[in-house]
Amino acid sequence: MIIPILDMHLFREKEWLFSLLVISLVLWLIFLGNSPLRDWDEGTVAQVAREIWRAPLGSMHWLFPTLGGEPYHNKPPLMHLLIAWTYSIGGVNEWTTRLPGAVLTALGVPLLYLVGCLLFNESLPALFAALVYLTMLPVVRHGRLAMLDGTTITFFLLLLFCLLKGRQNRRYALGVGFCLGLITLTKGMMVLPLGAIACLFLIAERQFALLTSPYLLVGMFLGNAPAIAWFAAQWLHYGENFFQVNFQAQTFDRLTQSVEGHTGPPWYYLIELIKYSFPWLLFLPESIYLAWKKRRTTWGTLIIIGIVIYLVTISLMKTKLPWYIMPVYPFLALAIGAKLSEIWQSRNFRVLSWTIFIAIISIAGLGGFVYFLIKKEPILIVMSIVLAMSMGIAAWLVKQRDRNFIPVLFTGMYLVLTLLVSSQSWIWELKEAFPVKPVAELIRANVLPRTQIYTSFAYNRPSLDFYSDCKVTAATVPILQKMLSNKSYLLLDDGALAQINLTGTKIIGAANGFTLITKI
Repeated sequence: MIIPILDMHLFREKEWLFSLLVISLVLWLIFLGNSPLRDWDEGTVAQVAREIWRAPLGSMHWLFPTLGGEPYHNKPPLMHLLIAWTYSIGGVNEWTTRLPGAVLTALGVPLLYLVGCLLFNESLPALFAALVYLTMLPVVRHGRLAMLDGTTITFFLLLLFCLLKGRQNRRYALGVGFCLGLITLTKGMMVLPLGAIACLFLIAERQFALLTSPYLLVGMFLGNAPAIAWFAAQWLHYGENFFQVNFQAQTFDRLTQSVEGHTGPPWYYLIELIKYSFPWLLFLPESIYLAWKKRRTTWGTLIIIGIVIYLVTISLMKTKLPWYIMPVYPFLALAIGAKLSEIWQSRNFRVLSWTIFIAIISIAGLGGFVYFLIKKEPILIVMSIVLAMSMGIAAWLVKQRDRNFIPVLFTGMYLVLTLLVSSQSWIWELKEAFPVKPVAELIRANVLPRTQIYTSFAYNRPSLDFYSDCKVTAATVPILQKMLSNKSYLLLDDGALAQINLTGTKIIGAANGFTLITKI
C-alpha cells in the first residue's frame, strides 16, 4: 500500500511543478513586447547586445563587449550574449530583448517550489511560497524587463536546490560552483552576498562535511573557471582601467557613496516592501516571527540568514535603487508560504484586522476603477474590477473563518497582474519623460547610424540611443552652439531652439516637441 501512495504523492508534486511552470511562463511572456524599452538598464543592455550581434564572426566582440563603440565594463556579458542570440533568431525588437530574462525569471517559480519541498519536507508550504513569489508585483515587473536581477535570483535558487540536495547526495554539490559562476557572469560581485548567505547557511546547519566535499570543491573550480577567465581576459586586454570601472566605480563605490545621485535613508528598502508587497504584506510580520521561532529548523535558518544578511547589506550601501531588493523576495515568499500553510492547517485567523486590511485593498480597487474609467483605459478598468471583487470575496471569507480566502488571494492577484502586463502601463517609468520612439524615427530617417548627436534634454537616455541607433548626448546651450558650428546634429526642445543662433542652419524635421537641426 505504501508504494502506490508514494507514487501518487510524487505524481502530485510533478503535477504542481508543471502547473507552476506553465502559469509562470504565461505571466512573464504575454505581451512582453507591448511597451518600449525603459531607461536605464533596458536601453543599455539592448545596445550592448545589439553591438555583439552586429559584430562579425571571429571579432571576439562577445568577449570584449562595447557600448556605443566604447568598452563596456559595467557587467559581465552573459545576459547580453543570450539577448544577442535571440536577435539572431527573431530580429531586434522589444520581445526578443526581454525574452531570455523573462524565461529565466519564470523558471524561478517552479525552482522555488522544489527548494521549498526540500526545506519544509512537505509540499503545501512550498506550493504557497511559490505562488506568493509568482504574485509579487516587483518580481513580475522586473523579471519581465531586460534586466539582470530576475535571472540572478533563478541561478541563486538553483544553487540552493543543489545545496539542499547535496546534503543527501554529494554529487549535487557540483552544481553549487556552476551556479556561483553563472551569478558572477550575470551580475558580477552580486555573487559575494549571495555566496555568503549559502556559506553561512551551511555553517549554521553544521554541514561541514558538505563544505569540504570534493564534489563541492571540484564544482567551485570548474563552475567559476569561465568567470575567472573572463575577468582575466578583461584585465589582460584593458589593464587597470577595467578594474577601476568594474570593481571600483560599479561595485565598491556603491557601498561608500551615492552613485549618480541614487541615495536614500537606511529604511529605504523597508518602504519599498511596504509599497509593493500587497496583499502579502498583511502576513509578513507574523511570517518573519514564525521563521524566528523556527530558527533551529532548516527552513527557519535559511530564511533568517537570507533576510538579515541581504537586507542589512543593501541597507548600509550608500547607493540605493529599487531593484537591489529583488534577491530578498524568495526568502520572504518562503516565510509567507510557511505562515499560510500554518493558517490553512490550523484555521487560526486574525479575523478583524485581516478583514479590514483586505477590505481596504478592495476599496482601493474601486477607486482605481473610477480613476481608470475617467482615463478611458479598458484593461486597467477590468483589472480594478477584478482586484475589488477578489479582495472583497477574500475579506468576506476571512470574516467567515474560511481558509479558502488563501486560494482566492492567489487567483485574484494572478489575474490582476495578468491584466496589468496586458496593458501598456506595467512600465510606468516610461511616463517620466518624452516617448523616445517618434524622436528616434526622426533621427533614423535623416541621420546615418552611429552618428554623434547632441541634445538639449536634461540627461542622456540609453533607450533613445538604442532606438535611434546613434549616440545622443545631453549638453548645455553654449556647448550646443559650439557643436552646431562644428556641423554636428542637434536635437533641441523649443526652449533651446529659441536660444540657439540658427543662422546658416538647416531644420531637418520635428517630432514630439524636439527639432533636429544641423549646419548647412
